[in-house]
Amino acid sequence: MGDRDGWGRRPGGRAGGVVLRFRVLGDIQVVVDGVPVAIAHRQQLGVLATLLVDVNTAVPLDVLADRVWGEHPPRRPRQALYTYLSRLRTSLDGVAGVAITRGPRGYALETDPDTVDLHRFRRLVGQAGGTDDTAARCAVLTEALSLWTGPAFAGVDSPWFVGTRAVLDNEHLAARLDRYDASLALGGHDALLPALSVAADEHPLDERVAGQLLLALVRGGRRHEALHRYEALRAALAEELGVDPGPALRELHQRILTADPALAAPEPAPAAPATPVPRQLPAAPASFTGRDRELAELVDAHAGAGVLTAISGPGGIGKTWLALHWSHRFADRFPDGQLFVNLRGFDPGGQPAPPEAVLRGFLEALGVAPHAVPTGLDTLTARYRSLLADKRVLVVLDNARDTEQVVPLLPGTAAATVLVTSRDRLTGLVGAHSAHALLLDVLSPAAARALLAHRLGDARLTAEPDAVRDLIARCAGLPVALGIVAARATVHPDLPLATWADELRDEAERLDALDDGDPHASLSAVLSWSTAALDRPHAEAFGLLGAAPGPDIGVAAAAALCGLTRPRAAAVLRVLERVSLAQQHSAGRYRMHDLVRLYAGARPEPGERAAALRRLVDFYLHTAVTADRFLEPHRRPLDTAPTVPEHPYPVADNAAAMTWFAAEHACVAAAQQTAADHGWDTAAWQLAWAVNTFHIRTGRHHDLLALWQHGAAAADRVGDSATRALVHRYVGNAHGTVGDFATCSRHLVEALAVVERAGDEAGRALIHRDLAIVSEQLGDFPAALEHATRTMDIVERLDNPTWQADAHNTVGWYLARLGRYAEAHEHCEIALSQCRLHRDRNGEGNTLDTLGYVSHQRGHHADGIRYYEASAALWRELGYTHELVVSLDGCGQVHADLGNADEARSLWGEALELCVAQRRDTEADGLRQRLLAL
Repeated sequence: MGDRDGWGRRPGGRAGGVVLRFRVLGDIQVVVDGVPVAIAHRQQLGVLATLLVDVNTAVPLDVLADRVWGEHPPRRPRQALYTYLSRLRTSLDGVAGVAITRGPRGYALETDPDTVDLHRFRRLVGQAGGTDDTAARCAVLTEALSLWTGPAFAGVDSPWFVGTRAVLDNEHLAARLDRYDASLALGGHDALLPALSVAADEHPLDERVAGQLLLALVRGGRRHEALHRYEALRAALAEELGVDPGPALRELHQRILTADPALAAPEPAPAAPATPVPRQLPAAPASFTGRDRELAELVDAHAGAGVLTAISGPGGIGKTWLALHWSHRFADRFPDGQLFVNLRGFDPGGQPAPPEAVLRGFLEALGVAPHAVPTGLDTLTARYRSLLADKRVLVVLDNARDTEQVVPLLPGTAAATVLVTSRDRLTGLVGAHSAHALLLDVLSPAAARALLAHRLGDARLTAEPDAVRDLIARCAGLPVALGIVAARATVHPDLPLATWADELRDEAERLDALDDGDPHASLSAVLSWSTAALDRPHAEAFGLLGAAPGPDIGVAAAAALCGLTRPRAAAVLRVLERVSLAQQHSAGRYRMHDLVRLYAGARPEPGERAAALRRLVDFYLHTAVTADRFLEPHRRPLDTAPTVPEHPYPVADNAAAMTWFAAEHACVAAAQQTAADHGWDTAAWQLAWAVNTFHIRTGRHHDLLALWQHGAAAADRVGDSATRALVHRYVGNAHGTVGDFATCSRHLVEALAVVERAGDEAGRALIHRDLAIVSEQLGDFPAALEHATRTMDIVERLDNPTWQADAHNTVGWYLARLGRYAEAHEHCEIALSQCRLHRDRNGEGNTLDTLGYVSHQRGHHADGIRYYEASAALWRELGYTHELVVSLDGCGQVHADLGNADEARSLWGEALELCVAQRRDTEADGLRQRLLAL
């Protein structure tokens, strides 16, 4: 049916049913299919956690009250508990597999214990203790420890929770040490050293930790350090407890002294299955020179693991240059990956990057599916730090605004290394987080000359010593300024260097100093004469490119912005890149140094600037609409404005559309903000519409919600009731994708009222379909069927066969979920014939999948396999790997019920590989459980 992309979960689709998770090993949460259930009150979370600790066991009210409040209960604790329990029931209403029951002995939360991270942790630890397979034990313990995202019961601190947290901390430490033993037995001493060093610091008198650290040090070739550690521990035990190390540790010490060959490391274990390893560093600087002292200081500071360095200095001083050179030189120290982000702290084109957005990007790079990324800064930071625990990762935070922006992005592990660059000196980071401060000054004359010699050759510099001296003085030792000078001189090898020195001298007073106010470190003169040397078309394009929104720009978008053909725009960008006024950071995509961009953006006249931005907004809108037609060809068309760009991006098929959206979605969001700022409200909300399908397919639900919130504000200003109804519908669905079903329903009901007053039957059909999905998400299948039936009744009166087919499939799906399989089959057969008649391939795939589910539930296993296989074949043909997972999973379940373990294992294995590749963590978890059950 049109506008199928309003939700991430289509009717008829599932991956093993709803996946339910309760979390108490960190923040207390209920998570359904990767979406947290909203439970805001701290005491309500305490009640939930108490019930989860004793899952499936009745807890008396008095015990509940004591655990939640201790010696400071409210005036009416029973009444308060009744309120919290009622709210919990409401929050969990419709969530399959869980219930809060009341019996004569109290209240119980009934669910599968394995859905509770605490009980799953304990089960896995017990499972690890029952196997003699060291590799399996290590893997199971790693899985158990991955359940911890922070201190247990975070946010609740009654005496009972404090005591229980202490017990769990001991269990956590014991499991960590068991895993360290297993990893040491497998030859993993090098990877363990950072974590063991941290554990030894946290537990300085623990002899087991000490023994593990000593063994890892010896196996890593650091025998003297191991002996020194032993002596330090012996002295500490004598001073603190008045005892000597125990027999086991004394024996290990003796074996180290005698160089016992039995202490040698075992053969390395086979490599673990591949996991995402981010490699986000931009390219290394091609001509790094002149920072020998600073580089040596950075090398010395990072001789060990877990160092945080703040590199500060004025804009253009070479902070990123130095950070990237060091990072690439020592990249092999970080086998678990390198994360990089430009925090845009002083970006002239927009606001500093919010830590929440950065963390979402980091989590995706670390393998978390977009739809499984949590919400809230604290939860995001906890998940990020948990994923980096014990990993040797480099994190480069470039162009930070201030300490507040950086702190949430710091890993919570001593194994990780962090480089931060900023114009701010970040004194808070140095004081509170023991960051090593490295302040960059301008290059010395000798270092500046070395940089020019590297680019121009020493012979050319030797021929004009006076001109070189003048150039170095007027560039004020700024690497970026010297680079522009060198680029100009390289382009014109026939001109003497004195030419550039004279031009720079003449224009030195025309421009402002850098924003930090240092008059000796100015780029303005260089920018002035460099851009003045451009011919008029290049100079005009340079100014317009500086005004463009977004983090970068592609050639096609630059052509629209500047009013050029694509070949001409590509040629202009190459010229700007050659003279260091733009940088091609990836194939066909360009960006500017922030100071260059600020200068360039101020050049166009207001009218010229507005006209160029309007062309760019129209380019993004119309190209996105064109691309969207490939992703969802049966979607209700959008009535766009007639100002179509002359040269839209040639999106020729579904794959090209996905590629374009992946490259441009951040620029489209920036263009939406530009449209809103200029009062182009229709374009602002239509841009949200145009990227809706892409964001749903890629699980970018939080980004989608932000786009629609801006779009809603623009639509309200348009004032057209039909537009407001359409936008309210999409805003509601966007809230639904992030689990906010109350807000979702409110927007949908408001939109329904508008379309009913307007007599818009098509709009009514779409909204009832959306309300059906809301009801399904809430577990209310009778209500879902009612809304789906209304949709079907409406579309039967409309001349739109693909909508009618989708409506029949939707009704069939909800009938099946209610156990009415014969009726469901009839509706799906109607849908299938209509889809095939009208070549609705997406609808055909959905309906085949539903028929597979219906046949399976009726016991018609052969038919179920046939339908699922047909659905899977169609998804393969279309390249829709997201939907393919669902059909593979369903077909695997049929084979499993028939006892065909090999077939089920093959299908589920393929589905699992796809889920891992697509970062669909929740569904991957369910598939792993089913594979283990085989």
